[in-house]
Amino acid sequence: SFSQPATGRAEKTRILFVLDCSQSMAGRWGDDIKINIARKFLGRTVDSLGSFPDVEMALRVYGHQSVVPPQDCNDTRLEVPFRPGNGYEIKREMRDLSPKGTTPIANSLARAANDFPPCPGCRNIIILITDGIEACDGDPCSVALELQQKGIILKPFVIGIGLDPEFEKTFECLGNFYNASSEERFEEVLDIVITHALNETTLQVNLLDSNGSPSETNIPLTFYNRISGEIKYNFVHTFNNRGLPDTMRIDPLIDYTIKAHTIPPVWLESLRLIPGKHNIAAMDVPQGILRVIQEKGFQYKSLEYIIRRAGTNETLWRMPMAGRLNLVTGSYDLEIPTIPVTMLYNVTVRQSEETTVTIPQPGVVTFLVNNEGICGLFEEKGNELVRVKDIDTSEKSYVLVLLPGNYRIIYRPLYAKQSYFTIVKRFRVESGKSSSLRII
Repeated sequence: SFSQPATGRAEKTRILFVLDCSQSMAGRWGDDIKINIARKFLGRTVDSLGSFPDVEMALRVYGHQSVVPPQDCNDTRLEVPFRPGNGYEIKREMRDLSPKGTTPIANSLARAANDFPPCPGCRNIIILITDGIEACDGDPCSVALELQQKGIILKPFVIGIGLDPEFEKTFECLGNFYNASSEERFEEVLDIVITHALNETTLQVNLLDSNGSPSETNIPLTFYNRISGEIKYNFVHTFNNRGLPDTMRIDPLIDYTIKAHTIPPVWLESLRLIPGKHNIAAMDVPQGILRVIQEKGFQYKSLEYIIRRAGTNETLWRMPMAGRLNLVTGSYDLEIPTIPVTMLYNVTVRQSEETTVTIPQPGVVTFLVNNEGICGLFEEKGNELVRVKDIDTSEKSYVLVLLPGNYRIIYRPLYAKQSYFTIVKRFRVESGKSSSLRII
């Protein structure tokens, strides 16, 4: 068994800073005005990020072009696009900013979708820094959700600068929200956000048996982005050298849905990771083994039988005879394409046990016929006849592998135009024996 290594971080991380430069950012906050404090600490962050070869940055600003009033809800612009080594350009652009306008957060986020040039495999992150709420009747939360659903960005970060606590709930639906209550707290929050955006995060998935022990393994796992539905990772679960579930390195900025490819599949509908930490998730996947074999001989070695949940019509799996199949514990219905078809209901699979179903050894019957006709094979079940199969009379002989039992052939030659000429022949099939039956 093996574990597919995760890349942890994608090939490139792109961070778009969306900076509030509305009129309120000229207000005092502690010992300075808000825009100066944002400028100072964001500049330090840009310097630090510039040393990462796999990180690119860009800057979008809103509220810096048009004085309010009147309200200009289109006052948002990408001032510095993504490109390597643009840290100095971002700092220079921030140095000349002058707060004067309104707060079009939703419009800024919507336009940010075009700020990220096509880049397969890139991690696109938005960090919004603001001291106020949406002022243009837009819906930032729905815009951010749409961007995530389309796979354009990961869950945004929002840093509030002295934001009124009454407005905090406004941003909770937008993404990872932090409200800095002071200048010192703003620096701390900014460091936390960057750490969460860049640091590797590990995950251990415990696959639990029916006793709650993480003993199940060797199961393929698929991680989906819960918002966009995009497949992010595929692993085959394994144990490490210490006999513990292996550690996976995955992106912490995504909420996941996990599918364990058991039979039937098991889902973990929502997984949210703590960035920079070792996370543990558990899934209940208790399994047992099902095996269907022939009593003797090899006549059925090429058959594939169908497995369904008990009482349903959905096909879960097709399995060759004699093979061993891991199934989630529970009850199943089996359809085995013997002649006649064998239907087995409520076959129970238990934890770590092998459930073996044995099919009787069939017999072989050769049907001999001289004239083409209408010919059907029927099984006798008490006083009832059950149609099993039509016999091809275009050939002189026709061979069937049949389960043990009592049968009838009902035949009428094609040339006979009266029902009176119907021929009925009864015969018995015994396990492991071959016989022939001349119809006419």
